[in-house]
Amino acid sequence: MGDARRYHTLGSPFHLKRGGVLHGARVAYETWGTLSPTRDNAILILTGLSPSAHAASNAEDPTPGWWEAMIGPGRAFDTDRFFVICVNSLGSDKGSTCPASIDPATGAPYRLTFPELSLEDVANAAWEAVTGLGIVQLACLVGCSMGGMGALAYMLLHPGAARTHISVDTAPQAQPFAIAIRSLQREAIRLDPHWNKGQYAGDEWPEHGMGIARKLGVITYRSAMEWKGRFARIRLDPDDRDETSPFGFEFQVESYLEAHAKRFNRQFDPNSYLYLSRASDWFDVAEYGDGDVMRGLARIQVERALVIGVSTDILFPLEQQETIAKGLEAAGAHVDFVALDSPQGHDAFLVDIDNYSRAIGGFLASI
Repeated sequence: MGDARRYHTLGSPFHLKRGGVLHGARVAYETWGTLSPTRDNAILILTGLSPSAHAASNAEDPTPGWWEAMIGPGRAFDTDRFFVICVNSLGSDKGSTCPASIDPATGAPYRLTFPELSLEDVANAAWEAVTGLGIVQLACLVGCSMGGMGALAYMLLHPGAARTHISVDTAPQAQPFAIAIRSLQREAIRLDPHWNKGQYAGDEWPEHGMGIARKLGVITYRSAMEWKGRFARIRLDPDDRDETSPFGFEFQVESYLEAHAKRFNRQFDPNSYLYLSRASDWFDVAEYGDGDVMRGLARIQVERALVIGVSTDILFPLEQQETIAKGLEAAGAHVDFVALDSPQGHDAFLVDIDNYSRAIGGFLASI
């Protein structure tokens, strides 16, 4: 299996919003399709917290990507027409400079000496990667979940850098519930003795803390409706229970969460998780509008936008997507707002492919 990742080295020094500086930093990205001679057919996708730049398979890496069914010839992101780019977030350990990377000043991993990270920094790094490809204006900027907040930052910081925008299951600012959940996730990691103030290595890895963080995430990514529909109160078969533990798993939903946690463990750097999680809490469009979200959104200038939300999303409630739609419309954009009733909750954009394909493909066919 090959590696389709390419790398863009950021300008050095790369200045971060909260005062830090990175030297020799880079971001990983992958592409699909062909960039037109006029370089006007590019679509940039910004991801959620944990995905890599491998959004779909390609000749160099045939393994399925995290949005596999959405990208390719004739699909929603039609690579016969568009040049699709997915950038791995600055701060993520999927190829981009992050807390696990080597600090050139010391020759050791940054760990907690990595500078404070914001989603504005993630956006600026992605913008540098795009402009490094000679692209002045994107045909469309797409942001999913955390990436949707990063996309708003991208458009605020670089006016005119995108002609159209697709906002997927995101928000203009983190609400208390989302902040509370992410705070608990970070606490679970930091309280694991193996986290060791960020100095974990080898067998000393905060697997327990990361597992709890992942379980909390999975619980909020789906809806109560789906949990009930999938698991109800079904108990595990006696052979699948640990009878030696007085509080061992008894219900299928517990076993499901445990399996998710085990699959996630050692697949994502814990310190990177902490940094990107906190960056999500910090982001607030209101900072660009004298404390008012609508005034902040009014500064974003795009011709057209598609805003998609899900009624069962508890992490980024539908009302937050409505706010984005109204704000962009007030700023002069022609906005299509799609409210889906998918039972999958926040994760619907990864699962309810038919509805998302129809909405996104239809929008892109019209631009």
